[in-house]
Amino acid sequence: MAIKLRPPKFLRAFSAENISFALNSIRVQKLRSFLTLLGIVVGVATVITMVSLVVGFNSSITGAFASFGSTKVEIQKFDPRHGPNNGDIPPEQFRRPNLTLDDVEALKRNLTMAKAISPERYFWGGGTSIKNSRGDEANAPTLIGVMPEYVTVYNSEIEDGRFFVPSDIYHATRTCVIGYDTFKALFPRNDPIGRDIYFNGVPMKVVGLLKKKGTVMGNSLDNQIFIPFSTFDEMYPQVRNGRRETLYINIIPKSDYMVPYLIDEVTTVLRAKRSLKPSESNNFAVSSSDSELESMRTITNGIAAVMILIASIALIVGGVGVMNIMLVSVTERTREIGIRKALGATRKDIAAQFLVEAVTLTSVGGIAGIIFGIGGGYLVKLLTGFPAAAPLWSVILGFGVSTSVGLAAGLWPAVRAARQDPIEALRYE
Repeated sequence: MAIKLRPPKFLRAFSAENISFALNSIRVQKLRSFLTLLGIVVGVATVITMVSLVVGFNSSITGAFASFGSTKVEIQKFDPRHGPNNGDIPPEQFRRPNLTLDDVEALKRNLTMAKAISPERYFWGGGTSIKNSRGDEANAPTLIGVMPEYVTVYNSEIEDGRFFVPSDIYHATRTCVIGYDTFKALFPRNDPIGRDIYFNGVPMKVVGLLKKKGTVMGNSLDNQIFIPFSTFDEMYPQVRNGRRETLYINIIPKSDYMVPYLIDEVTTVLRAKRSLKPSESNNFAVSSSDSELESMRTITNGIAAVMILIASIALIVGGVGVMNIMLVSVTERTREIGIRKALGATRKDIAAQFLVEAVTLTSVGGIAGIIFGIGGGYLVKLLTGFPAAAPLWSVILGFGVSTSVGLAAGLWPAVRAARQDPIEALRYE
């Protein structure tokens, strides 16, 4: 004897007949249904668009950190700062001693887990005119004083020429390695290797060109010029003697798993070098790429949470609209309810009809919102190149939320319809 399986009762409510009734109701009342669903569509579309942007932002940031060195440990004078008050440095941190090359030498002597150590000084755009022999000027590139270890720490690759060697540092040679943006600005049709560029009139020979890295959040990673560390100190002594960040020290470990142990080792070496007592706080900052990446993700996730909260208000408004329209529908179809009950429909049948209608209504709005949300993400990607992408879970979440709103909003109208007295309903005009 064959066993006939029947779906659960709550699924049997979603019969083809009930869904057909619901779709027909939407078709008959097009304008009313559109206005009712507007809040659902806006809410779901906003949620999916925001998730797409956050996923794209996190992907972009992760790629940028990978290009910088995914396991990089950074030492600097001030604690890392993010957000709107990025420039606000606590006054007590200005009293910290500057990082020096003596600190770098102490780290080189004592670290056992470091693969490469890169000291760097930065002179950000402005104040130095960078021109070629024809007078064409670069677009305010960042000037960076580096050692040969820089390319190892940052996973940088040479497109043409070479990077610096120890003799460049020892002799403070007037040489430079340029990024892709500087190359396009100064040598759009020529090989830059061996040519001179002029730093406020001082000639610097180009010995290398770095491979293109792209942009992060609209900021180019290729608008840079590198010069030997010793040459930088000769040309920009004000950076070495300043009160803000005078030196950055970046280190990569021999193996990825060593990052937390390397941080502990760096902290121990620098505390000993600076004769800090056990009760005294660090007068330097140590962070890793992972911690920086997590900080950035925390900020973006917080922004996304606020936007999703705003979108949820639209969903609530949409839910109230659905409940209102379903109550109106119950009133308009009172005689229909009476006829169905007279023909044998039970309370459950009536409740299921109106509940399925509410869920179908919001599901249509949810599908429209998903289409608009995904379309918004792709439009941003098409216009800006930003890697916005809606993950599958956000689509499922959007549809699930819209369906849940329909269940919640349709419950009371469905119960009210089911409680109608058939005799009174048949007499309703």
